[in-house]
Amino acid sequence: MSFLSRLTGSFSQGAAGNPTVAMIEAAYRHHEIDARYINCEVAPQDLADAVRGARAMGWAGFNCSIPHKVAVVEHLDGLGESARLIGAVNCAVHRDGRLIGENTDGQGFLAALQTIADPGGKRVVVLGAGGAARAIAVELHLAGAGPITIVNRDPGRGEEVAQLVGAGFERWDRTYPVPEGTDVLVNATPVAARLDLDVDSLRPGMVVADVIVNPPVTQLLTDAHERGCTTLDGLGMLVNQGVISIRHWTGVDADPSVMRQTIEGIFAR
Repeated sequence: MSFLSRLTGSFSQGAAGNPTVAMIEAAYRHHEIDARYINCEVAPQDLADAVRGARAMGWAGFNCSIPHKVAVVEHLDGLGESARLIGAVNCAVHRDGRLIGENTDGQGFLAALQTIADPGGKRVVVLGAGGAARAIAVELHLAGAGPITIVNRDPGRGEEVAQLVGAGFERWDRTYPVPEGTDVLVNATPVAARLDLDVDSLRPGMVVADVIVNPPVTQLLTDAHERGCTTLDGLGMLVNQGVISIRHWTGVDADPSVMRQTIEGIFAR
């Protein structure tokens, strides 16, 4: 790959049509970065070979999506703080001859949230306990948010995430009323339809965020907007994940508006 100063990409399954490719390529073009971002469909049994190939070709780094976020750890040389706490990697970075694993999931969410609110000292409720919820809870904790409450149907997973960040836990076994005094509500589940949530507990002034990118306007965000909440869609998290990855790989602070415009164009089709 001598015609490029940097090669980056994504290791995923079902790689076709990944909007992240268009978003990051748009940023590379806008900033005239001599790099490309390619999407590689990698089966689980081929992950070790894929990482060795990235090393051999001198890749500046790569993203990992499910199901590789945990499995890739054993093929890397070290982990950043967030990746170590979360126990998963979605961004590998070539530094001084070593591949270091980072996790930009929660960092991307935090960067998006900080455009409308400082999480420090804020009371936060996180719905869900999967990978996105775990990453978001870790970054909110590191940013000084609190108290944090994890709400999940499976108490095992929910309590595990809560213990990781010193948060409270509530089992989601009924229509859930958002507690009074909540400053930030985050839907970190994959459900875009109406959640089993008491929508009348959404109050003016509350920040309501959703991690879902397609559709960008979920039922939760619609309900929240109608009740006077400040809303944050999942595109901000996705864009900022890309911004952080590009910074890791190239040192360039990419313009998020260029990336968001690209993503919005894709989802508007």
